[in-house]
Amino acid sequence: MPLAVEIKDYTWQYLNTQQPALKNINFQVEEGTFLGVIGPNGSGKTTLAYSIDGLIPGQYNGIKQGQVHVFGKEVEEYARGQLQRIVGVVFSDPEAQFTAMTVEDELVFGMENLGMDLPEIRERLEWVTELTGLRHLLLKPPYEISGGQKQRVALAAVLAMTPRVLILDEPTSMLDPVSRRRVFDVLLKLKQEQRNTIIVIEHSLENLIPLADRMVLLSEGEMTLEGETRAFFQNMDLLIGQGIYPPGALRFFYELKRSARFEGQLPISLEDAYLELERLSSQAPSV
Repeated sequence: MPLAVEIKDYTWQYLNTQQPALKNINFQVEEGTFLGVIGPNGSGKTTLAYSIDGLIPGQYNGIKQGQVHVFGKEVEEYARGQLQRIVGVVFSDPEAQFTAMTVEDELVFGMENLGMDLPEIRERLEWVTELTGLRHLLLKPPYEISGGQKQRVALAAVLAMTPRVLILDEPTSMLDPVSRRRVFDVLLKLKQEQRNTIIVIEHSLENLIPLADRMVLLSEGEMTLEGETRAFFQNMDLLIGQGIYPPGALRFFYELKRSARFEGQLPISLEDAYLELERLSSQAPSV
């Protein structure tokens, strides 16, 4: 698979700060990968997102070392506005992205800016409202709908422009569990049906883990751990030491392993955990 993102020896330090926000970052993201990015607050996750979509250094002052490539081209080499056609970003505060008076106008706005003709706009609007479950809200003002619906509108507005790389920066941080689940349901459909490269910065691991192909852990601006999702979560001592607390089933088997009551790889899904419990029960001596 071709590389969607390649970051080489990358360091970024904002002006008037004492330490770099990111330090000597090296990693690659193949096209079509679903990547989860986690880490404590202030670890550099948002700076990483801004570096990939060109907001850094485009709209921020600082000192840059190394390279950030998107589909083989340095982000600074893209013409103005060109990179934003390839990389779409959904932020944690959806209202910050709203510009229109109705949901429909919000979804159409970006497509019109890209110069799409009316038949293509109609086709994409039909597709994205079906994908995100927003058809019944098209005539509503985006400021008057629920938090979960606002986040789906922000996601749909970016998806309508069909970016090859989609970045979501803590998209569910202000949502209740039901709304959070609906956002991840949309991402699941997107992964199954589209093959976009998706990068999600998120604290809600119970929703992220089942979708992620690979994971990255950032800590104090450095990449502390990176790898395939199942292998990544075998490093529980490191993760917990960084303040990362996994979902209950994974944590349960971690505690079993610590007490020498379980051997082998930790299960990272509820289904795997259930199978492991069945296996352990079948091996338990009868009383």
